[in-house]
Amino acid sequence: MPFTELASFLQAQSEPHILFDTQYRIIAVNQAFRKYCNPQTSVIGRTCYEVSHNYDMPCDRSGETCPLAKSRRSGKTERVLHMHHTPNGEEYVSIELTPVKNESGEITCFVEKIEPVKMAKGITERNSLQGQSPSFEHMMHQIGKAASADISILLYGESGTGKELVAQAIHRAGKRAAKPFIVVDCSGISETYFETELFGQEKGAFSKTGSAKKGLVDAADGGTLFLDEVGDLPLSMQSKLLRLLETGAYRRPGSADPRRADIRIISATSHDLKQKADAGLFRKDLYYRLDIFPIHVPPLRDRLEDIPLLVTSLLKKMAPERNLRVSPEAMYRLQTYPYPGNVRELRNFLERACLLCDDSDITPEHLLIPEDTTSADTIVPANFASQQASLRQILATFRGNRKKLAAMLGISERTLYRRLAELHNIPDSEKSGHDET
Repeated sequence: MPFTELASFLQAQSEPHILFDTQYRIIAVNQAFRKYCNPQTSVIGRTCYEVSHNYDMPCDRSGETCPLAKSRRSGKTERVLHMHHTPNGEEYVSIELTPVKNESGEITCFVEKIEPVKMAKGITERNSLQGQSPSFEHMMHQIGKAASADISILLYGESGTGKELVAQAIHRAGKRAAKPFIVVDCSGISETYFETELFGQEKGAFSKTGSAKKGLVDAADGGTLFLDEVGDLPLSMQSKLLRLLETGAYRRPGSADPRRADIRIISATSHDLKQKADAGLFRKDLYYRLDIFPIHVPPLRDRLEDIPLLVTSLLKKMAPERNLRVSPEAMYRLQTYPYPGNVRELRNFLERACLLCDDSDITPEHLLIPEDTTSADTIVPANFASQQASLRQILATFRGNRKKLAAMLGISERTLYRRLAELHNIPDSEKSGHDET
């Protein structure tokens, strides 16, 4: 198909589309792309990676997955999730790239369709759950798939990782977005009152003067019921929840008449639910009904490279009028801490820093991070180039020995030697005996 016909095809599409050659140069864009991207100058002749990412080289040479490189190898349509620069800031988009071949079967150009991921935009703008790390992007892929299907979702993750925010994102991106999102704290309601909280009660169920009570299932009708820490659900209630999942029916205490609810169930747990089921502490049949589509919400220690983005977002919300900055030393401490409390703990550090910092620069002493938490046994991600960049910046201006540098960073000398070895690729045999920076 000639380029002119392809360009005409693009203009007829309602989603943003780009046509570019095998060297990443943009040949044509449709009106939907212009409206979405709102470029100040023409993008024709520029490369896709420059326009979408502000990169000076292709995505696969900048640490990301490149759909063009994948499509060139496979000769087929490829799909990836990408972070694009837009007039509204950075947003996740779903990319579908299709190669166009000539009569000889050679790829002559590519057609790219861009679909903004609305649940990702909702996360970044409203809930401060942000990231670009591989583990975060993998979770975003799963969220996108989960949102498109009206099935039960089970979120696995440690306390403080933001499982409720992920559940909200799935709800907002699904077909029930305009309906209620109701949270049930399964560990915060006593077993005595759990049934009435969940299903409500009929008038006079427990006394002649008792009034009817609407339950959380009633409140969620048409929308999503989020069961937080579902592993703590009382065994006595699990059979009733199973019946609700299987039939959509339930009974209010005090009534023999069945009621029906059209709801989607999203559950979350910080436990190994299968292990609890195998131990007889959780019904296996209910476990398999909840675990149709499991999603792992990564701990913060597995996405430390996201911390600068999270810090910027959190500080803007905590102290929007102060224009606070985090010093390289403080950022290094934040990016080398293991975060047993996850994002919740990061927020606590920053809230304390806002109170202790009298000017605009947050330094390590403002963070009150526990001493020597970054030991040799600390688990850190394989990709921690951002931490290394911070350390390089500190080394460029610091004058003194490594003992003083370790004290300034709030870490042990042993940890500092390990960081420097990682930075300079110093063999283990040469780590000792270097006193000066």
